[in-house]
Amino acid sequence: MATYTPGSTLTVQDVADLIDHALLKPELTPQEVEASCRALAEQEIWSVCVRPSDVALARQAVEGHSTRVCTVIGFPHGTTTTTAKVAEARQALEDGATELDMVLNIGRLRGGDLDAVRDDIAAVVEVGHAAGALVKVIFETALLDDEQIATAARLSTEAGADFVKTSTGFAGGGATLPDVRIMRANADPDVQVKASGGVRDIDTLLAMCAEGVTRIGTSSTEALLEGARERAEAGTLVVPEPGADVASADGQGY
Repeated sequence: MATYTPGSTLTVQDVADLIDHALLKPELTPQEVEASCRALAEQEIWSVCVRPSDVALARQAVEGHSTRVCTVIGFPHGTTTTTAKVAEARQALEDGATELDMVLNIGRLRGGDLDAVRDDIAAVVEVGHAAGALVKVIFETALLDDEQIATAARLSTEAGADFVKTSTGFAGGGATLPDVRIMRANADPDVQVKASGGVRDIDTLLAMCAEGVTRIGTSSTEALLEGARERAEAGTLVVPEPGADVASADGQGY
């Protein structure tokens, strides 16, 4: 996954390669998921992120395209047991997922049981890596203070995670630039950052890239790609300098 430094000029495909499109709402029907996956695969985005029960369906829907299948583990609260998360991860991998976005145990983190949090992450990482899959750790930053976000980034690094991720999109908040900065500062350089929730326009996406984000979780793919096309035509699809907040980076939902 490419890292874009300030001043980098992106292509529309570069933007598509940043996107994990979220299809996680509980009311989505199998028919809606399948149709969305097919349409998204035509745009060659990086991945569709679907519910565990939809992995096999999504795998078939994106066949013949570069788009991958991602799913969620312990979603959305992170409170299932480690044994359950491992079983869920194994099933998802068997069904065709190549990326796993697991929710850490938020209550254990807030309660200070750091060994339990680390071990929970490590168990899913072990299963994912054995199958060649990437593992992202969802913090649910809206429920954490700055020190807890920093601690979660360090624990995820110690557990061998590939990514740290802001949010599920189901806790009343999502990605904000200040939270992303804390995550980037406290995870090892080889651990990537996924900003998820509230990234709905191209200015916010570019601002996230300036802070070291290499993946975007969103359901606003069409708006992001349309913005990218407009900016590319104007020659302004460029990563800004870090540090400038964006009004739309409110972190609310997907």
